[in-house]
Amino acid sequence: MKLITTDIKNKVLQSLIQILDTNRETLLEANKKDLEAFTKNDQAMYDRLIVNSKKIDGIIQSIREVKAQEDPVNQIISENTLANGLKIVNKTAPFGTIMIIYESRPDVTIEASILAFKANNKIVLKGGKEAIHSNAMLVNFWHQALTENGLSTNAVQLLNMDRKETQAYLKNPTEKLDLIVPRGGEKLIAFVKEHAKCPVLVSGRGNNFLYVDEHADWQMSLKVILNAKTDKISACNALDNILINKNIKNYNDKLKELQRVLTDNNVSILVDDSVKKVLTNEVLITDDQTWYEEFLAMKCCIGAVDSMSEAIELINKYSGGHSNTIMTTDNQKAEDFMQQVDSAAVYQNASTRFTDGGQMGVGAELAISTDKLHHRGPLGLKQLVTNKYFMFGNGQIRE
Repeated sequence: MKLITTDIKNKVLQSLIQILDTNRETLLEANKKDLEAFTKNDQAMYDRLIVNSKKIDGIIQSIREVKAQEDPVNQIISENTLANGLKIVNKTAPFGTIMIIYESRPDVTIEASILAFKANNKIVLKGGKEAIHSNAMLVNFWHQALTENGLSTNAVQLLNMDRKETQAYLKNPTEKLDLIVPRGGEKLIAFVKEHAKCPVLVSGRGNNFLYVDEHADWQMSLKVILNAKTDKISACNALDNILINKNIKNYNDKLKELQRVLTDNNVSILVDDSVKKVLTNEVLITDDQTWYEEFLAMKCCIGAVDSMSEAIELINKYSGGHSNTIMTTDNQKAEDFMQQVDSAAVYQNASTRFTDGGQMGVGAELAISTDKLHHRGPLGLKQLVTNKYFMFGNGQIRE
């Protein structure tokens, strides 16, 4: 793939900023069409669909931040010269063509494409039909920016396909795909994995847990729980499940206080058998599958455990491998928990809401990967490259 100079890339991004800023009303009108056509009873998806002036400001800021970041392509990872004089240089290189499949969020259209572009990749965008007008307008802005700078509009492509057409495309794409990133729920991920013919990097479900240890600061725990659960229910880093150690001092009273705090903030509660004995008026969890569920709603599960090891076992069984927290003042316990819990991000005494590229210092992100290869966590600019070995010789042969 021919490399585009950093200067040209940044000029394209600057053009995109100017086009977006100048055409705010045009984008808002396109988004209005999407909002008016939205009929599903899904508040989280509706919230993600909304574009307003503040969100446009955020999109523009994300472009500025990517523009300011170092070009991740053609960077030297390592170099070595063999005894025979053969020089070996390992450098970062573009993936090639990346496809992202996502729902509802028009801001992802920009975030994904600016990251792919600056990392010298082509990107194929398959957004949800609920955002078709917004996405089409944003890609139109992209094409204007590319054309202004003498580049092909093929660098950013938008697919408008139904489920059957998408399935056919994944099986037999019109161009070689080097990586697919499905950004959504389990059904979407399973669908892509079943039909794709190239590597798939999973941006997994959330379904995040918070474990309250017997040595936790209780008031701090309440504050963190409330933020993680209610700050943004549509986010994949929102809290879904709370596990309480039965040995915590005043266990019954603390459960009732947690119930009051959640109920006062309009969070509905599901409980296991043990917690049901204390919170007798809450709904009992009768199917273990509930613990696998990412709610994306003002709802959570509360369960009781006898030990940290039991909490770890439950988290590793049910969570989406995204973000999990321990509330404890015992730093050794926290270290053990964080080492043993298998997820992209682990926390001590903090809200899961920080699992976000911007918050974690990565900047704009393509997704939060819950895969272990090629990267786990926020897929920022530096993570959208692979590597290539450059071998420089003067006639060396292997003997």
